Amino acid sequence: MKGWLARLFAASVPAVDLAGPKDARAIAQLHAASFHRGWSESEVEQMLTERNTLAQALRFRRKLIGFVISRLAADEAEILTIALASAFRGRGFSRTLLGIHLGHLAGRGIARVFLEVEENNEAAVRLYCGAGFRTVGRREQYYRSADGRHLNALVMQRDLS
Repeated sequence: MKGWLARLFAASVPAVDLAGPKDARAIAQLHAASFHRGWSESEVEQMLTERNTLAQALRFRRKLIGFVISRLAADEAEILTIALASAFRGRGFSRTLLGIHLGHLAGRGIARVFLEVEENNEAAVRLYCGAGFRTVGRREQYYRSADGRHLNALVMQRDLS
């Protein structure tokens, strides 16, 4: 009975693992659903094969429901993107995914992590601030919205060492 309950409980809790080229289609679809300018499956697949990329997937019952991708250079990394399926937002899963990802980056000797985030994306800014990131700069008109408006980005950084 314990084994059955453990399997049932484990099946209802999302888990984080490494993402690979086999995940390119699901990541591209989720990215396109989450951002104005989505990445193509081939762009994602190329990224996932590069040695300086760390990509992790959040899976629920084996289905990819979130991901985070970072590019590594020396002792620094840049979070390129993070997304979570809309049906799973607001439950702390992004915080869990980001925390696990930062732990893996630290384990690879990364001392500093950077990212850009649209300054009016309150949920994302709150997520990053809650994870210890601080604003270190601003990029004027860095993003373009679906209606063509230019939007500013905050440059954020966190020390891992």
